Amino acid sequence: MAGIKALVGLSFSGAIGLTFLLLSCALEQYGVYWPLFVLFFYVLSPIPTFISRRLSDDSDVASNACRELAYFFTTGIVVSAFALPIIMARVAVIQLGACGLVMAANVVIFLTILGFFLVFGGGDDFSWE
Repeated sequence: MAGIKALVGLSFSGAIGLTFLLLSCALEQYGVYWPLFVLFFYVLSPIPTFISRRLSDDSDVASNACRELAYFFTTGIVVSAFALPIIMARVAVIQLGACGLVMAANVVIFLTILGFFLVFGGGDDFSWE
């Protein structure tokens, strides 16, 4: 039952994040859909971690080169997701209010992705590995 509650909570928080992202595009005063390009970063961010968990062994070593490289790539993807709306606001492609909504969406979505890995990442009964 705990897995169901976690899944519902993660779904709700993901919906809140996507609502922020869509508001940054669809509100009348903003009216451009350029912020939707951060959706690529949402899709790309868990991929290095999925690959590293598949390829690396599950020993209790403090540092694993494959996982560290995956964390590096994931960090680069997350930083790029935060940098893209700032750059678009700087060159006046989007307005500052839309940039703020995209930043809020980024925080919520990436915390949701982190929550997914924390809840379903272990070797529990409801693991997705």
